Amino acid sequence: MTSTDFVRPALEWLAQDPDPGTRAELEEILRLEDHAELAERFGAKLEFGTAGLRGELGAGPNRMNRVTVMRAAAGLARVLGPGKHVVVGFDARHNSDVFAADTAAVLTGAGLRASVMESHWPTPVLAFAVRHLGADAGVMVTASHNPPRDNGYKVYWGDGAQIVPPIDGEISRAIDAVGRVDGLPLGESWTTLGYRDIVEPYLDAVTSLPIGEARELSIAYTPLHGVGGQVLSDAMVRAGFKAPVMAERQALPDPEFPTVSFPNPEEPGAMDLALELAARTGADLVLANDPDADRCAVGTPLPGGGYRMLTGDEVGGLLAEHVLGSTSGDGRLVATSVVSSSLLGKIAADRGVGYAETLTGFKWIMKAGPGLVFGYEEALGYSVGSDAGLPVHDKDGIGAALAVAGLAAQAKRDGRTLTDLLDDQARRHGLHATAQLSVRVDDLSLITDAMARLRAVPPAELAGRAVKSAEDLAEGVAGLPPTDGLRYHLSGDARVVVRPSGTEPKLKCYLEIVIPVEDGPEGGVTAARARAVRDLDALKKDLAAVLGL
Repeated sequence: MTSTDFVRPALEWLAQDPDPGTRAELEEILRLEDHAELAERFGAKLEFGTAGLRGELGAGPNRMNRVTVMRAAAGLARVLGPGKHVVVGFDARHNSDVFAADTAAVLTGAGLRASVMESHWPTPVLAFAVRHLGADAGVMVTASHNPPRDNGYKVYWGDGAQIVPPIDGEISRAIDAVGRVDGLPLGESWTTLGYRDIVEPYLDAVTSLPIGEARELSIAYTPLHGVGGQVLSDAMVRAGFKAPVMAERQALPDPEFPTVSFPNPEEPGAMDLALELAARTGADLVLANDPDADRCAVGTPLPGGGYRMLTGDEVGGLLAEHVLGSTSGDGRLVATSVVSSSLLGKIAADRGVGYAETLTGFKWIMKAGPGLVFGYEEALGYSVGSDAGLPVHDKDGIGAALAVAGLAAQAKRDGRTLTDLLDDQARRHGLHATAQLSVRVDDLSLITDAMARLRAVPPAELAGRAVKSAEDLAEGVAGLPPTDGLRYHLSGDARVVVRPSGTEPKLKCYLEIVIPVEDGPEGGVTAARARAVRDLDALKKDLAAVLGL
């Protein structure tokens, strides 16, 4: 199609768009005859996949807007069928509440029942609500930690977990069959879920997790302008902790995220205000949630002063030991993703419990098998369970924060810190040092080209370590479904996984080096950590050169 061919679909879009804001935006593009912009918006569409929908706000099928959302809701309604019950939640991003209301109107107009949360609450509250209310599906309007101009649409099934194939494909095909949205029947009546209806039961569930008995702890916390602040504070107080001291400038929901470049605790600078607050107040623990509070970041004091943020793998290892030490039974299972540390498998073997490795994403971790009491992925996502099982069948930044606080309070009571616990773990299993190399691009073809080059000419060595084996995850390995990724096992007990991000325009590389720690004084761990930093830096540098990005 030529650029002028997109004028007709743009006019058709205008005729059905119920949003005066995006109509005005598109009318201006047409008035300016900006054919490049029309081609970008109408030459492609947001694809509905296992992460649902996610993209920049604006007019057109390649943007998040009311038309796109109504079509998604209509497709979901066709797959579920009349009479089914869907719970709808939303975060505080631009238009999230509008998209939630549109979803409820389309669902009820199609003969389904909808329950909509009355306020912007965390994603794990929605995931919990699906099972708690016995619903058939759930929708969460959120773009998690994406930039301010993005929004998204995440779908959960009746088990309270995110959808996986083949359900996502069925919904996608149903969406493609939806006609104009101005012809959809719209309902006007649905149930509104208040704080007592759903947040209170959620708090009851997560405060019943194995937190431990120690409670003396001071916490510095930031919700990063997201929706976690109230619910996390309420959870802490209900569990018996003091309310955390909150980073004031980031305490309230703000869709512009004015104090951070990207509202993701992993991004450089995102934790600066929380770390400054911790230093000012002498906090024992630093906690953060991402904007929809399904992830949890953790910082701990350093022996010589200051604080350091723990990696997702470090927190995952600590929580795994904590959960397995607080649960019982031969059928227990722990799970993580192919890009996370190999440490969890060693912890599971040491504890005599089952271990599973899945594709990236909690939708897969939740399908790891029966008896799952703990799951995590290195990107700060954790699902903490008890003998009663997992209260949330997705990553839960609130439940994880409670468990970490209990672990830190116990360590404080014993005169120790989380760093001491990590050192103990390194002595038992070896120091499992991980790092990530992420490359953000404007042109997704750069990522496609880089993956093609690696497949055509795999590296023979990286940072002086021979590549002992290379696995193309697209071919399906170790019983896993195919996915776009490459895994290299290097000499000296090291590993690299390269994959495109499923939610952002990034190529992500996950690095791990395992260094044995000699028995003896703490200097052994310190030396191993120093060596790990040098080795990981060398590996990053070499890998960046190989990628050519």
